[in-house]
Amino acid sequence: MRDVIQKMLQAEAEAKRIVGKAEAKADQIRADARKKAQELIEAARRDAQDEADRVVQTAVQEAEQQKRSRLQQAAEAIRAELQVAPAFRKEAVETVERAVRGTADGTTNG
Repeated sequence: MRDVIQKMLQAEAEAKRIVGKAEAKADQIRADARKKAQELIEAARRDAQDEADRVVQTAVQEAEQQKRSRLQQAAEAIRAELQVAPAFRKEAVETVERAVRGTADGTTNG
C-alpha cells in the first residue's frame, strides 16, 4: 500500500511539473504573440503613414502644377487683353492726351 501511495505522490508531482512547464510555455507563447502583434501593428502604422505622406506629396505636386498652369493661363489672358489694335491704340493715346490737356471733348477750355 505504501508503494501505491508513493507512486501516486510521484505521479502527482510529475503532473504538477508537467502542468507548470505547460503553463510557462503557454505564457511564453502569449508573450511572443503579443510582441509579434505589436510589431505588426507598428509596421501597419508605418506603412499607412508612408502611404499618407505619398498621397499628400502627390496632391501638393498636383496643386502646384495646377497653380502654375492657371497662372500661365491668366498671364496669357492678360497679354491678350493688353494687345490693342494700332488704330484703337492711337485713339486711346489721343484721348489720354486730350484728358491731360483738359480738352476731353476735343475743344480747349479757354
